[in-house]
Amino acid sequence: KAQSGELAPADIDEKTFADHLYTAGTPDPDLLIRTSGEMRVSNFLLWQISYAELVVTERLWPDFGEPDFCAALEAFAGRDRRFGKV
Repeated sequence: KAQSGELAPADIDEKTFADHLYTAGTPDPDLLIRTSGEMRVSNFLLWQISYAELVVTERLWPDFGEPDFCAALEAFAGRDRRFGKV
């Protein structure tokens, strides 16, 4: 849009950027569960997970079940969320 002149580059801010993502209109996730023990997010929802809590589990995705999900929710519930503050 900026290239075509529909949007001035100076008018691009965080909200404009977020409004043009494929997830626009949906709330950002509070929790990201990363399976397989990998300590990375693989560029998944980078903008949207800036304040999400991450839970990493060794369980592989095909084996991830209800007990694993409940454990992740328990870990999430015990977190002190600071939303970027220290």
